[in-house]
Amino acid sequence: MASELIGKYMREDKLPHIWCPGCGNGILMRDVAQAIDDLGLDKRKVVIVSGIGCSSRAAGYMDFNTIHTTHGRAIAFATGIKMANPSLEVIVITGDGDASAIGGNHLIHAARRNIGLTVVVFNNSIYGMTGGQYSPTTPRGDYGTTAPYGNIDRPFDIAQLAAGAGASFAARGDAYHVQKTVDLIKKGIAHKGFAIIDCLTVCPTYYGRKNKKGGAVEMMKFQKENFIPEEIAARMTSEQLAGKRVLGVVANNDYPELTEEYAALIARAKERAGGGK
Repeated sequence: MASELIGKYMREDKLPHIWCPGCGNGILMRDVAQAIDDLGLDKRKVVIVSGIGCSSRAAGYMDFNTIHTTHGRAIAFATGIKMANPSLEVIVITGDGDASAIGGNHLIHAARRNIGLTVVVFNNSIYGMTGGQYSPTTPRGDYGTTAPYGNIDRPFDIAQLAAGAGASFAARGDAYHVQKTVDLIKKGIAHKGFAIIDCLTVCPTYYGRKNKKGGAVEMMKFQKENFIPEEIAARMTSEQLAGKRVLGVVANNDYPELTEEYAALIARAKERAGGGK
């Protein structure tokens, strides 16, 4: 139950959270906590890392080893933590702008290296905290404070971007299909190597209002009707799937994990040096 998750995994003195009414970020934060609980992870061995943005406030609410870092650098800080202590379960909570704009270079290289991080993207298609600027995932033609005549850029598909950069696990979830998203986060955490779950969420205050998407209820109804779990999509025709987003696993491969490869490299270097110690 939600109340049990709050008692176990949230800093209750920091609640209630300050996300806008109707924001989907609280749902996704709860999904991360549920995945951790379902997997039975030791809280002392879990590190939550965030950058800057609406999503990144989650690190302050979650009662783990947490670090709230600078804009776009969450994956870089998380990489240092994982390299220093590979036994830790390092989970990055980041936004679409934090991860794929200023942090895009860190994202693709962490994916390429296949370091054992789990990155959960709270993707609301906008820069919410700083005033509604369009982001790398804002759909073409939609509006933002920095796109008053409509966005002309093609948006990133973050899961596909990470898969193309070499992520061994990439998936897509959303705020509405809670159990599906929890399951994907669990798979990402359990996966050995770099895992990213791009979670499509709702921002009624900036994105919804600017683009006349309605309030939170209307935006969640849109996700219900247009974001299709992969097991249902498998039974649908291409015509039925036109204009829909499929939720599920985009990539799942077995590549060497960076911290294990680095440990083996050190061992070889010591052996070559003749010390073996």
